[in-house]
Amino acid sequence: MITAIREVRRAKGLTLDDVARACEPPTTAQTIGRLETGTRTVSVDWLNRIATALGVTAADLVKLPDRTDVAVAALLDANGAHAPRQAASVVPPRGDAALLALLVTGSIGDYRAGDEIWAERLAPADFARALNRDVLVPRPAGRFLFARLIGREGDKLHLLPLGSGQRQQVVTDPPWIAQATILIRKL
Repeated sequence: MITAIREVRRAKGLTLDDVARACEPPTTAQTIGRLETGTRTVSVDWLNRIATALGVTAADLVKLPDRTDVAVAALLDANGAHAPRQAASVVPPRGDAALLALLVTGSIGDYRAGDEIWAERLAPADFARALNRDVLVPRPAGRFLFARLIGREGDKLHLLPLGSGQRQQVVTDPPWIAQATILIRKL
């Protein structure tokens, strides 16, 4: 099995030791290195442990022949665009049952018409993960609110709408929210 463990780890800016310590139970940097290079066989258990440590799915670590990775041509920072020191690739976003999509049809806040916003559905126990993030909140009668989650008091969510001059809104006990995680913008 050919894996992308090294590519994903490097893309996240983590060392072998960082990943080894993040595994449950922790392991050694040497073991992670052997799994990356293929000198040790990667079992499903190892794949799942490393995926969890990297914050990705196990499928993101497996190179399949029909999956198209996109080559990284350049790195961009405040000094401009420059060639990467090593060959690198990125995996295009994939659909997932926990994801919802929003299509932006009119510019609002930081979003432009034509943007796609992919959001991860969260249960009430996980709402704190979305603090200071843009979220989609279901409302009665099939309506929704898309706003920045700025606070939570018990079962009340405090939300700041994205349009300028709009007032804070409070929503009580929504069954779920969806935290914006991926922005796709065509240029």
